[in-house]
Amino acid sequence: MSDWSVTLDALVRERGPALFGYAYVLTGSAPRAEDLLQDALLRTFRSGRGTRDLNSAHAYVKRAITSTFIDSGRRSAARPRTVTEAGLEEARTADHAPASDAATDLHAALLTLPPRERACVVLRYLEDMPVASVAAELGIAVGSAKRYTADGLARLRTLNLDVDFAEADTIPVTEGRIR
Repeated sequence: MSDWSVTLDALVRERGPALFGYAYVLTGSAPRAEDLLQDALLRTFRSGRGTRDLNSAHAYVKRAITSTFIDSGRRSAARPRTVTEAGLEEARTADHAPASDAATDLHAALLTLPPRERACVVLRYLEDMPVASVAAELGIAVGSAKRYTADGLARLRTLNLDVDFAEADTIPVTEGRIR
């Protein structure tokens, strides 16, 4: 077996569920999450020169999941959609009763956000990444990451979820000698 295939095997075995969970939070459905994860793995390892380090492979695949998800949102938004009679009937008869589980409510609310806002909110609050890391992960400016996150939170707050997205009180820590 080649080095990249050993890394791919270890990645899927050890970190596959976490990567699938991340894709599921972004897409909202298991089949779409499976497809998204598969596309990200293909993007990462298709050349046969994938990274040998498990941690960097995990980070690279996670970044590929995010960028593939955002790109697919752009592509689908640009394509015209046709509504079938079955789709109209399903929308008319759907049960719109509020979900009893807060996690289900949050997940459903996240699915209403545009792809980039959803990615920023998920990375910032569910993955607990600092804003600078969110920006680096998405390849955008820190100010843009802040704006997408703020816009996403504003939309989520209008839904009256039982979730607190308030920033924790933090004290910046700097290294160095105290004088």
